[in-house]
Amino acid sequence: MTELKLETALTILNTALSTAAEKKLNPLAVAVLDARGCIKAAVAQDGTSLMRNDIAHGKAYGALALGIGSRAIFKRANEQPYFVDAVNTLARGAIVPVPGGVLIKDASGALVGAVGISGDTSDNDEACAVAGIAAAGLTAVTG
Repeated sequence: MTELKLETALTILNTALSTAAEKKLNPLAVAVLDARGCIKAAVAQDGTSLMRNDIAHGKAYGALALGIGSRAIFKRANEQPYFVDAVNTLARGAIVPVPGGVLIKDASGALVGAVGISGDTSDNDEACAVAGIAAAGLTAVTG
């Protein structure tokens, strides 16, 4: 498995923030996790609300925990709410099942981590994550 390096995580984070600035989005919290679920980089911009960092982490963590982007988890939550609720119970409430949690894969398709973003609409959060991952030369899996 390819390791997600700190430099790569910072590229993802900084590009996500610059994309948000270009789009004039609300302040964001960004969490970049490696494939083990450990935080490689995280930031909450000035003006984010108290829970944004936890929500960003929960989006990324959920993607890693289930092996699918949080957009797919959101879809599944709508189709099978009892299943997603049960999984989230097992995860002690750590999964946030809405778009904005994106898996990160390398050129060979190996999972290297996930990024979660919270602060604007879920679609905008996800777009910033995808931009960051692309800037790092990696592949984004949204759902």
